Amino acid sequence: CIHHDSKRCFMTSQNHGYAVDTTAPPAQWHSLFTNANDQTNEGIIHETLPYFSVQFHPEHTAGPEDLECLFDVFLDTVKQYKANNVNLKLNDILNKYLQYIPKEIYNTNIPKKVLIIGSGGLSIGQAGEFDYSGSQAIKALREENIQTILINPNIATVQTSKGLADKVYYLPLLPEYIEQVIKSERPGGVLLTFGGQTALNCGVQLEKANVFKKYGCRILGTPIESIIETEDRKMFAEKISQINERVAPSEAVYSIEEALNAAEKIGYPVMTRAAFSLGGLGSGFANNKDELRQLAAQALAHSSQVIIDKSLKGWKEVEYEVVRDAYDNCITVCNMENVDPLGIHTGESIVVAPSQTLSNREYNLLRSTAIKVIRHFGVVGECNIQYALNPHSEEYYIIEVNARLSRSSALASKATGYPLAYVAAKLALGTSLLDIKNTVTGETTACFEPSLDYCVVKIPRWDLSKFLRVSTKIGSSMKSVGEVMAIGRKFEEAFQKALRMVDENVRGFDPNLQKINDDNLKEPTDKRMFVIAASLKAGYTVDRLHDLTKIDRWFLQKMKNIIDFNTYLENLSTKKETITRETLLYAKRYGFSDKQIAASIKSTELAVRKQREEHNILPFVKQIDTVAAEWPATTNYLYLTYNASSHDLEYPGGHIMVIGSGVYRIGSSVEFDWCAVGCLRELRKLNKKTIMVNYNPETVSTDYDMCDRLYFEEISFEVVMDIYNIVNPEAS
Repeated sequence: CIHHDSKRCFMTSQNHGYAVDTTAPPAQWHSLFTNANDQTNEGIIHETLPYFSVQFHPEHTAGPEDLECLFDVFLDTVKQYKANNVNLKLNDILNKYLQYIPKEIYNTNIPKKVLIIGSGGLSIGQAGEFDYSGSQAIKALREENIQTILINPNIATVQTSKGLADKVYYLPLLPEYIEQVIKSERPGGVLLTFGGQTALNCGVQLEKANVFKKYGCRILGTPIESIIETEDRKMFAEKISQINERVAPSEAVYSIEEALNAAEKIGYPVMTRAAFSLGGLGSGFANNKDELRQLAAQALAHSSQVIIDKSLKGWKEVEYEVVRDAYDNCITVCNMENVDPLGIHTGESIVVAPSQTLSNREYNLLRSTAIKVIRHFGVVGECNIQYALNPHSEEYYIIEVNARLSRSSALASKATGYPLAYVAAKLALGTSLLDIKNTVTGETTACFEPSLDYCVVKIPRWDLSKFLRVSTKIGSSMKSVGEVMAIGRKFEEAFQKALRMVDENVRGFDPNLQKINDDNLKEPTDKRMFVIAASLKAGYTVDRLHDLTKIDRWFLQKMKNIIDFNTYLENLSTKKETITRETLLYAKRYGFSDKQIAASIKSTELAVRKQREEHNILPFVKQIDTVAAEWPATTNYLYLTYNASSHDLEYPGGHIMVIGSGVYRIGSSVEFDWCAVGCLRELRKLNKKTIMVNYNPETVSTDYDMCDRLYFEEISFEVVMDIYNIVNPEAS
C-alpha cells in the first residue's frame, strides 16, 4: 500500500473484507494509506488530533515487517501527548519513519541511446539465461523509444537476431573493443547487469580506466561501487558488518601461504573459491593443508584473489530475489530453497520455490534482512541474496549477494511469472515500481510480491558421461550444462515431472536405476536422487537418510511417499489385481506418468492411457497468475495438473503448436531456442495464434509474451497428446 505523504509503497498483510469510504470523510480526517492495486483505503489520519488507523496487520507474526515501525510511531505519539507537547504533529512523526531521503539523487534523465553488454559464448555457469535477460532489457528500452546498442559475439542467441536491438556488434567482450564501440556510438548510458559475470567484469575494468566518464556514458541501475563491493569478498564482509549482519568467517588471500595461514585462523574444514568468477570456478572443500594447497593453486589460476570460507556443510541454503527502485520501494519477488544442503553450488542443486521447510518467522527474518542488505548497497534493479541457515536454530549467514541478473533470476522469473529482467531495465531508467504495470494481470502495479498457489521444482542436467576421466561428484563448482523447471500442485507431482524433463529415458523417481551406496549418499553425485530412491525401497528410514545426506526430512518424507506408492502398484501386479480408478487417480496426483504406472503394474503405456481415458482421468490446465487468483490474469502462462477439478480457461481452437527443444545439453543448446522463437515470430506475422510447449526456464521461448499460450510442461508423448486433445490445434 502507498503512504500518501512519502509516496512510498510498503508490503502489508491486508484485509480485503471491507474498506473505509473516502469519498466523503468526516471533517479533518484524511487518507493515510491506499492500496496500490484496487485504490481502496488502507488507513486514515486526523488532521490535528493524534489519531490514526490502518487496515492491515503491521505486526511481524502476520507477514511482512515493513510497517512494524507504526507501533513505534504510536508509542512516540502517546509519550509526547502525555508530556503535553502542544506542537505534536502526528504526520511529522510518521514522515520521520517513512520518508526516504537519498544520499544522492538518482539521475532520471532518460538517455537517447543505451549500450547493453552481453554475456558472450555459453559456458558452464553462464548459459541461455542471459539471452533471456538481455532480450527482456531490449524490449523494455524500446518501449521507451531508446535506441539500443548490443555487444555480443554469440550468434546463437535471440537477442542478436534481427528485430530486437537497433545495432549489434559481434565483438569480443574485452574492454578495448567495448571502448571503441563507446567512442564510435557515444551512448548516453550502459547496462552492465544483463550479461552475467562477463559483462560485470568488463564494466568494472572500464570504470577503473575512467572510460565511461571520458565519453559521458552513465552506468544505469546499480552503482558500479555497489557491484564492486558485492564482488570483492573483503569489501563485502566489511559492508555487511556495518548493518550488524554476518557473513561466514572468511578471509581474502592472494597466495597459497596466505591461504594456509587463513585456514589455521578459521579452522578446518574450509571452502576455497576464486573471487570475480562464475559457476563456483576454482572452488572446493579442504579438510587439511595438503588439500588446501591443491585447491588454492587451482583457484589462483583463475583469479588473483581467493576466498577462504568457514565450511557450513549441512546447513540449509535459501535464496531471495529482491527488487528495489530509485525511490527505495523494495519487494522480494521469490524465495527459493535448495533441497541439497549447503556445500553444493546452487546451480548444481535441486531448488524448490516457494520454500517448503521454513517457518513463518524464518521466512520473514530472511526477507527483512534481504531488504536491509539491498538498501544498504544501494542496488537499483534486481538482486539475488543467498543465505546459509542453521537447520537447528535461527542462526544464519549471508553467503553472497549478486547485484545483477543471474540463473536464479531467470528461474524466479519463470517460477512466479514476474518479468524480473524487464522490470530491472525499467528501474535502471529511474522509473518507480508503482509506475510499472504487472504484465500478467494487466491491471495491478509491479510493486507487489507474487503469491504462489503451486510448487516449482528445478533440477540441473549433467552430461558427465560424455567426458572421459571426469568425476561424477558434485559440489561447490558447477558442472551442470542446463536445468529444467516443473510446476505442480504437490511437491511429489512437480518433482517427478522434473526428473523426466531432465532425461526423457527416466520414468520418474525410479528406485531401479541405481544401486544402494552409502558413499554416494554422503558425497553426492549426479545420480544421487536415484540412489535415495533405491535406498528408500530397500527400507532405509527417513532419519537414516537424513543423517547420510543432510537433506531435510520433509523432502525425504515426500520422496518416501512416491516410493511407497510405487511399491503398492508393484504389489498389485504381483497379486494380479486390476488397478482401480481411485488408485489410478492417486498415482497421477503423485506425478506418476502413464509409462511409469505401466512399468509398475506390468502393462503398456497405451493400455494405461486408454484405461485412464475410460475413467475420465484427464489433466486440468491451470494458469500462473502471480497473485494466487486475487486478480484475474490476462496472460496464458499454463501448466497441467491432476490436483484440480476444473480448467482455468476456455479452448476456442485454431492455434498452431510449437514444440520446444527442452533442456540444454551437450550438442543441443540455445541455438534451438533461437529456432523456436523465430518460428513463433513468423507465425505471428501470418496472424496465426501460437502455443509453445517447453520446460527450460533459461529460454526466451518460455517468455509468456512470445506466444498466445505457453505450456510449461514435459515434452513427451503423454503430455503433448494431452495438450493436443485439450487444445485441438489446427497444426503442430
